[in-house]
Amino acid sequence: MSKADNMLSILWLLKTGRRMTAREIADTLEIHIRTVYRYIDALCASGVPIISDAGHNGGYSLLRQFNESPLMFDADEQKALVHAAIFARQAGYPFGEALSGAVAKLKIYTNEDQLEKINRHESGLDVINPPANTALAPVLQTLEVSAAEGSTLAMTYAGRRDSLTAREIDPYGLVYWKGTWYIVAYCRLRREIRSFRVDRIASLNRTEAVFERPADFSAREFFLGKLLPHTDNALITVRISGQEQAINGLCEHWLFGHALVERDRTEARFELDQAMLLTFVPYFLLPYGRAIVIKEPSQLHERMVAVLSEMLDYYTTSAPDKNAAVQ
Repeated sequence: MSKADNMLSILWLLKTGRRMTAREIADTLEIHIRTVYRYIDALCASGVPIISDAGHNGGYSLLRQFNESPLMFDADEQKALVHAAIFARQAGYPFGEALSGAVAKLKIYTNEDQLEKINRHESGLDVINPPANTALAPVLQTLEVSAAEGSTLAMTYAGRRDSLTAREIDPYGLVYWKGTWYIVAYCRLRREIRSFRVDRIASLNRTEAVFERPADFSAREFFLGKLLPHTDNALITVRISGQEQAINGLCEHWLFGHALVERDRTEARFELDQAMLLTFVPYFLLPYGRAIVIKEPSQLHERMVAVLSEMLDYYTTSAPDKNAAVQ
């Protein structure tokens, strides 16, 4: 057997509750006793609380509470789980209590050295987001469970004009985007898949109806597809150069990031629809000012000039009356 198989076998032998000597383990697994010592040391280094008792009736055994622990994680895996928990809490993850319990268990089933390292890594990472709306937790929990179990929900939803509509939805999946939770669901009232802001849900109740989510459906891809305009026009190459920090920011933008074809440190190439060049793109590029240069196409450069001229005319004609301000 491989080293990993032998280490796992040693762990399962000890999880029976028996106290076993190195010789008994070696005979059971048909390996050398020195190999048993090395594997025991490796298990201890991974955080497994193995107790070694000397003497005539001595041997190896597991700390009693470790029998409840289903998995072992190395130091990097422990760090990653704790860091992921920090991100989830800041996003308003709806199962926060269970998450805290999981992290607490992770800390329990470690040795003192690993616990000290976990605490140091945990204190070395912070995520700054607007405060999460804790009132949404019950609604998010209902949506997540219903999406997993295929349960139709009766929902009262506040539209953009605050008009309430009653509808039944088949929740396909939750999406967290730019600090806001959305549920992608099939709306039985409109007979199409839509996305709804969770903070606009006035009431939510489970029904007896059930559904099956379409195979290979991705709530993420559906949501992004609604953000980005789709036309039959050919894509146009947009090439922008500039300061490295500006190019980084541009490539991380939700619109440009999905249109990125290639980039280096100071230049990026995107493939965008022509309609976007004349509508969204100029306004997204304005905040970058002189930090970027549009290399191509020329029509985007011309559109930028037109947008800036329109803004100049607007602020020139709408300037406040200085005399009136003094009075």
